[in-house]
Amino acid sequence: MKVINLSERNSLLNQYLKEIRSVAIQGDSLRFRRNIERIGEVMALEVSRALNYASEDVQTPLGVAKVPVIQDTIVLATVMRAGLPLHQGFLNMFDHAENAFLSAYRRVNEKGELEIVSEYLASPKLDGKTLLLVDPMLATGMSMDAAYRALLTHGTPQATHLCCTIGTPQAIAYLEKEMPENITLWCAAIDPILNEKKYIVPGLGDAGDLCFGEKL
Repeated sequence: MKVINLSERNSLLNQYLKEIRSVAIQGDSLRFRRNIERIGEVMALEVSRALNYASEDVQTPLGVAKVPVIQDTIVLATVMRAGLPLHQGFLNMFDHAENAFLSAYRRVNEKGELEIVSEYLASPKLDGKTLLLVDPMLATGMSMDAAYRALLTHGTPQATHLCCTIGTPQAIAYLEKEMPENITLWCAAIDPILNEKKYIVPGLGDAGDLCFGEKL
């Protein structure tokens, strides 16, 4: 699996990362959602560089221009609810994309083990298409893996890009073990620690709660 850490490059992306991490700023849920959305827009531009292009003729008022245009049929998939603002950022850029939505949440089973439960999936056919699976927090990698496997029930994409705002080395190691080698993982940032409650440190807290309010 190819892993790309976008925070290693100096860009405006790091300003948005600073603001979603800051306790002095993230209390403004409107700004938090918009910053997640803007991170999605920047990441979408970066991902677009890795897609397939072909030159097309475009008639202008004065002549014909040759323009390289994306040839991939894109399906933009998101894990609800925290992923919705990131999804919107990608959709702002890939505005012709098809869309898929699914649920995934953590629970402790009878053996005391952490597991991921997915109860909802709405997706078009994926065969031969380019799948962009976005989820803001990549803590253990289990939710991303479960979402990917659920989506495969709707077909086999010709290429897959996983996109997160903040990931961890533990999640990356898990995905490298569980997922096909030809997948690309895009992280806006990679943080070093996963604590005993499986939260990313320094991270930013609970992305879903910061976007939409606390849940029961």
